[in-house]
Amino acid sequence: MNQRIQLTSLDDQRNAEAREAVRQRISWPANLTPANVTYHSRGHALVIGSSDAAEKAAHALKGSGLASLTLLTLNTAGESQDAGSEDVQSSDAVPQGHAQPLVRYEMSPGQAEVLSISGHLGAFTAQFDNDGSPLNLARALIDRDHFDLVLDLSARPVLARELPPPGYVILDWTDVERRHEALDSVGELIGEFDKPRYFQVNSDLCAHSSSGNTGCTRCLDVCPADAISSHQGRIESQIEIDPYLCQGVGSCTSACPTGAIEFRLPDTRRQQDTLSSWLAAYRDAGGQVPVLRFITHDSQDAEKAAGIVPAGHVLDIPLEELGAAGHDQWLTALASGAAEVRIQAHPDMPARLGAFLDDQVNQAQTLLTALGHDPARVQLLAVDDAQARDALPTLTPLTDQPLTLNEPNKRARLNIVLARLSELGEPSGQRHAMPEGAAYGGIQVDSDACTLCHACVSSCPTSALSSGGKVPSLNFREADCVQCGLCEHACPEDAITLTPGFLATAERETRHVCHEEAPFECIGCGKPFATASTVANIKAKLADHPYFAGDAMLRLEMCEDCRVKDVWKTMIRDPDAQLRI
Repeated sequence: MNQRIQLTSLDDQRNAEAREAVRQRISWPANLTPANVTYHSRGHALVIGSSDAAEKAAHALKGSGLASLTLLTLNTAGESQDAGSEDVQSSDAVPQGHAQPLVRYEMSPGQAEVLSISGHLGAFTAQFDNDGSPLNLARALIDRDHFDLVLDLSARPVLARELPPPGYVILDWTDVERRHEALDSVGELIGEFDKPRYFQVNSDLCAHSSSGNTGCTRCLDVCPADAISSHQGRIESQIEIDPYLCQGVGSCTSACPTGAIEFRLPDTRRQQDTLSSWLAAYRDAGGQVPVLRFITHDSQDAEKAAGIVPAGHVLDIPLEELGAAGHDQWLTALASGAAEVRIQAHPDMPARLGAFLDDQVNQAQTLLTALGHDPARVQLLAVDDAQARDALPTLTPLTDQPLTLNEPNKRARLNIVLARLSELGEPSGQRHAMPEGAAYGGIQVDSDACTLCHACVSSCPTSALSSGGKVPSLNFREADCVQCGLCEHACPEDAITLTPGFLATAERETRHVCHEEAPFECIGCGKPFATASTVANIKAKLADHPYFAGDAMLRLEMCEDCRVKDVWKTMIRDPDAQLRI
């Protein structure tokens, strides 16, 4: 299970040859998604910042091929137009010595506070949001609907995102080393540019909303580009990804517990299958104690350019970005025979991605502990930590048998992985606290309050909750529960409470009865049609309703057929009865 390695028995050269054999035999699935998201930029640029920095930037961009250049500067003296003014005009439309039209406008401090920017390359909207009357600056200053690109020299960027949208260049003018690179990039943002539509969303699997209630928000919480939004429909909300803002970080697909968001190509299932195939091929080629290192393409290319070759037992898993693989894939590697999993951090990671990886590592290590394994089998490597990168694993692999994941559903595949790790370890038999927001846990049902209306069953996005068929009951399987909270919100009796945490017992895999009642039989025909508590609850709520006054209250104890028959009998006996209600 957690056997220590005899260091003298390892042959690094043989491991390196086995690694090369894997690469020759099985290719890691590449992102073959067609480039079907297109940006059109004509080169109308907006420069924001202090007057001095903006003027210097304008001078540096002279002759860069921009169609126009608009300088939006802050007037600390407060002598500019009022923030709500619609007669904003340029102070110098065609200056001497510039290859492109140059427009200058000085903002007052009040205008700077209500300045907002949205959009992406080829379609940036800059406006003053004043008292519900937004003023479009592109229309006011250059007679266009939008700017194509933005160079923000402000001390605090107007569009403060961890990953700014394409076409939004942030530059500290005092950073001389980066200045030339940033200005060159502005001049290159003219023309037509294509990129892939990285993700696909399956709303049928999404646990975000049901019956007007909001549940899972994990993808919204982890996107560093703010490309994901919740779109409110007539009743329910839906998750939408803006393909123009999305930059393929991948943390949303790893955070999604149901697989509603996935990479188009390669999808998560193929990546998991390839992990298992690589490890099997490595063993077949004579390799020992494989360590899988998840690394970005850019980091891998940088290491190759620097002549860095990892130790022979380290197999690199190349990703578009580290967020594209979460703890489900790391645990898949361990369950397929990897001795350790290492995630190689890089210096350009957005803060939200770094926090997401820390959370995923914490989840993986907690699950390993709960299942009786050493949590150190999953590690996050610091930037340029060559010693940790090439270190020999301290433990042998958990297995030398491949793992078959024959389930199309993401949660079902994860349950297969956890079941394999449970077989290979010694589960604690206890519930383990997981990081906040983890998709593991159960529910508690108040039997005294539950009426078996099954509103929770209809709201559950997975198969965790189900009805009892012929016998009125509520059944639950914890392995399928993603802790979205939709059942808790849907329950009209407040009978459901979430119980977060990973249960390291076989009970997690079994479906058990949370609440069960004897069926209530129709007083007319004897057919069971509801539960006694449901009928009693409805009678209590409709006790003062005129339609059910007197003997009519007995209709609530009838099935749907007998109830209709009784209404018609009453109308035949007394045709005016309906008019008196």
